[in-house]
Amino acid sequence: MRKIMRWMRAAARKARADAGMTTSEYAVGTIAACAFAAVLYKVVTSPAVMAQLQSLLKDALDAKF
Repeated sequence: MRKIMRWMRAAARKARADAGMTTSEYAVGTIAACAFAAVLYKVVTSPAVMAQLQSLLKDALDAKF
């Protein structure tokens, strides 16, 4: 039982020591988020998607109740 308790304490110390991201991980994450945002912006502003969104909004506003 003591072995298990020692192992659990050691695992908890290691988890606390590794918690959070380093500066380089934040930088890579920020670049990835910006790249995803740029791709999403290009897709949403493409003529085909804009036409579909306009059609969807027009149909929603012209709905009969």
